[in-house]
Amino acid sequence: MSDRITHRPPATPGTGHGRISTNTVRTIVESAPQRRSFVQQLALIGPAFVAGAWQFGPGNLTTAVQAGSTYQYALIWVIVLSTILMIFLTDMSVRLGIRTPVSLISSIKEHLGKPVGILAGVGVFLITLCFSVGNAVGSGLGLSMLIPGSSPVMWTLICTLAVAAVLFIRSIYRVVEKILIGIVALMAICFVASAFIANADWAQAASGLIPAVPDGSWVLIIALVGTNFSINAAFYTAYGTKERGRKEADYRDVTKADTIPGIIAPGIMTSLVIIVAAAVLGATGQSATSIVGLATIFEPLAGPVGGFVFALGFFGAAFSSMIPNAIAGGTMLSDAFGRGPSASTRTARLTSGFILAFGVIVTLLFQSSPVQLIVLAQALTVLIAPVLALLILVMANRRSLMGPMRNKWWQNTMGVVGLVAVLALSVRLLISLLSGV
Repeated sequence: MSDRITHRPPATPGTGHGRISTNTVRTIVESAPQRRSFVQQLALIGPAFVAGAWQFGPGNLTTAVQAGSTYQYALIWVIVLSTILMIFLTDMSVRLGIRTPVSLISSIKEHLGKPVGILAGVGVFLITLCFSVGNAVGSGLGLSMLIPGSSPVMWTLICTLAVAAVLFIRSIYRVVEKILIGIVALMAICFVASAFIANADWAQAASGLIPAVPDGSWVLIIALVGTNFSINAAFYTAYGTKERGRKEADYRDVTKADTIPGIIAPGIMTSLVIIVAAAVLGATGQSATSIVGLATIFEPLAGPVGGFVFALGFFGAAFSSMIPNAIAGGTMLSDAFGRGPSASTRTARLTSGFILAFGVIVTLLFQSSPVQLIVLAQALTVLIAPVLALLILVMANRRSLMGPMRNKWWQNTMGVVGLVAVLALSVRLLISLLSGV
């Protein structure tokens, strides 16, 4: 009997016992970590910076300046804590954007029921209506400060028309990203410069990292959390991530290049505004009693340069928030009612236009906007925020949806801390409103 060597044809992927299918190989290759250069990582910047730009609006500036002018450096810890919680919630939303087949609200409908998905979309829409007024007022005021003698209302109308024109661009989200990243960079320069101009007491500022609750500060604390732990902005990050076509292999680099710096940036800027307001108040004895007062609070210390720098940053904050606020509200209401999860749908464009119009109409009817009303409006957002936070947390734990990107125990721990925080603040706000405190 002679030995024979049997030549077998190469095995076809997907055939025979123990073979690996072509789809499996492709999945492994696509999900494998890829090394990216620094420049390639910069290309991943986008969705979290859009969320940060939305988060850092005129309401944020208003509450930050009032915090600094009323309580000096004592409330900086609120910004630090809110920023940490915001990073974790935004990270969950990024992973949801990667894993959801169509959109976050569509997945909520599939897993938790259609009414819950509609509730989420309507909730975000209502928040955007509240924000639209401050954005409209702030953009007009910022430009009127930069161009003395001009009408804030006129600039409000011009800014609104400019944003409305953006709605008709075919690839809205990509254009918005580029605009907002540039504005965020401009704002960062303005507020860092303001901090040096104000000659702040940095030792006192460091003491503000220790949690303390001054008498009568609860509503302001709630408003600071409402603007800096912006759950509606975190929620929308899932849509931006989906629009950019992020894959599981991108996740680590996206976290380093976009999620963490995109959320830390507005946190740092808000802290700087508190520090500058505290420093200027100590030097001039002024307090911020109106929006005009906010825009001119730096002039007594630094002259026209200080006022110009702050006005430029104020305009940037308002305009950068106006764009994603309108687009996010339109997109998610469109998705909630099954009209499509994109900012380019007809329903999304019309709804975004309505949000812009609402801000202008309220601005025209009530041309004087006391600081306390803006603070209260920001605080009221925490009444809706717990619902959105709970939905993000629940969906990020759905094993069938998230697979290997499902929340880990430490991510759930921080998510629960954030949820409990906004729930507690909602209860505290209701108590304050009912008691008239």
